[in-house]
Amino acid sequence: MKSTIKKIFFVFSLASFSFAAFPNDYYVYVCAESEDEVALIKFDGRQAVVEKTIPVGVWPLEIEGPHGITVSPDGEHWYLSMAHGMPYGHLYKYETGTDKFVERVELGMFPATMEISKATGLLYVVNFNLHGGHSKASTVSIVDPDEMVEVERVETGVMPHGSRILNNGLKHYSVAMMSGMLYEIDAMSMEVSRTLQTSPPMKMKKGKHSSHSMHSMHNSKKMDHGHKNDNKAMGKMAMDHKMPPEKPTWVYPHPNDDLLYVVNNGTDNVVEVDVKEWKVNRIFKTDKGPYNCEVSRDGKYMVVTYKSAAKTGVWDLKKGKEVAKFNNTRKVTHGVSISPDSRYAFVTVEGVGKEPGAVEIFDLKKLKLFIFQKYFGLGMGCFSKDSKTLLERGWGWEMPLLQASGKKCEVENDAGGI
Repeated sequence: MKSTIKKIFFVFSLASFSFAAFPNDYYVYVCAESEDEVALIKFDGRQAVVEKTIPVGVWPLEIEGPHGITVSPDGEHWYLSMAHGMPYGHLYKYETGTDKFVERVELGMFPATMEISKATGLLYVVNFNLHGGHSKASTVSIVDPDEMVEVERVETGVMPHGSRILNNGLKHYSVAMMSGMLYEIDAMSMEVSRTLQTSPPMKMKKGKHSSHSMHSMHNSKKMDHGHKNDNKAMGKMAMDHKMPPEKPTWVYPHPNDDLLYVVNNGTDNVVEVDVKEWKVNRIFKTDKGPYNCEVSRDGKYMVVTYKSAAKTGVWDLKKGKEVAKFNNTRKVTHGVSISPDSRYAFVTVEGVGKEPGAVEIFDLKKLKLFIFQKYFGLGMGCFSKDSKTLLERGWGWEMPLLQASGKKCEVENDAGGI
């Protein structure tokens, strides 16, 4: 497979290729956290099938929980966060094409979403700390992906999530669910440079601009990234706070402009942040429980997953209006990734109990649900129309997006998703 891949795109957990014989093929990597598997799904514009499933992890009797996934800029390797460590999680490195395990490095508690900066070449992964104490600040691990060494661990807020890089590669962004804050890390100095409350100004109306700046500077306290000192350092940062109503779960940089989109899961809105002015420009009032978002490469649409409503919304950013909304086939809508040509949105939805998860595809050109959805069924597995190809098991999390045709993998774009 490696010899046939030309370009790799990733956002959330998606991949799309273009072969000479099949110019519209898309390939998607999907993590199944409850199965310790990564599936490679092929979509040709008509139907989707699983090309292969890749067992991940090293412990045969323990669910290690693959969570976040991304691909190196040269396309030679893909990286996976395994969240359920005891107590720490790990970052795993695999070869693309062969999917051979290369190496792993121990990080913080529950490492989750990640991305590699094209400016520094370093990988930034949030330590979500899902199962730990929720009164202490957590961290972002900065890793040299070539040597698989953690070079720094930067303290941010409580339960950081949504690790994404600005389009120039110089700034890293994440949100802290239990702190209600957006954090900016300077990719070169590896320090927190600014923070911002994710709540919109009180008088701001939907879709309107605000002149009210809400930024506050935050001096980052670098942490000893030796694991023996991790709990001690975090313990010093015990925070006396109540859960903020916003509960931000995601941040996504605009692919072309100096804008960020922050998802406030608790208050049912997405806020647009001006990076230069460091203030909220607009607020988009959404359906219940928005969780992830992504902006199409052409900058036209923002796709938002509504986890509580089991729906997916498509917003026209120029108009500031939701132009389409789709019902998902499962109760828990999760991540989203948009193809590099801005044509399709791939959405992961979690299964509940024995119900399998699924990947659903939405046509952004025609603004309609792709017929691929009908191929998913209930039970321990979902099969294609010919009943031969397993489509998805467990529940999907992140999906890097690939587009291929040629001999070498090259990252076209660093993007984000769940």
